[in-house]
Amino acid sequence: MSTHLLVVDDSPAMRKMITRVIEMSGFELASLDQASDGAEALGILRQKQVDLVLTDINMPRMTGEELLREMSGDGVLKKIPVVVISTDATDARMHQMMELGARGYVVKPFQPASLRNELERVMEIAQ
Repeated sequence: MSTHLLVVDDSPAMRKMITRVIEMSGFELASLDQASDGAEALGILRQKQVDLVLTDINMPRMTGEELLREMSGDGVLKKIPVVVISTDATDARMHQMMELGARGYVVKPFQPASLRNELERVMEIAQ
């Protein structure tokens, strides 16, 4: 199944790296959109079909935490699986993001295989 993916990170270099890793891993993509913060991501989510969101936490304007809060309050958007990709590896933060609705968590820096495995795991559960 091809996936419509949205990558949300304020760093263009990180978005490019995540995109490259996903493309090289053979993860089957139908489309890939990018956003520089949660507010931009919400705009995309409300206009396009998205099957999976990958988001950083610490971003300007709207953080990944705020994005998850907004998505969880929307009847349609709360069904879209979210994987957090962050440098924050504390148990408290991971737990908090999962409580807000994230279905996966990958700590930066990450190995390409660990990102692919987490995406496959989350998409399999979402089916």
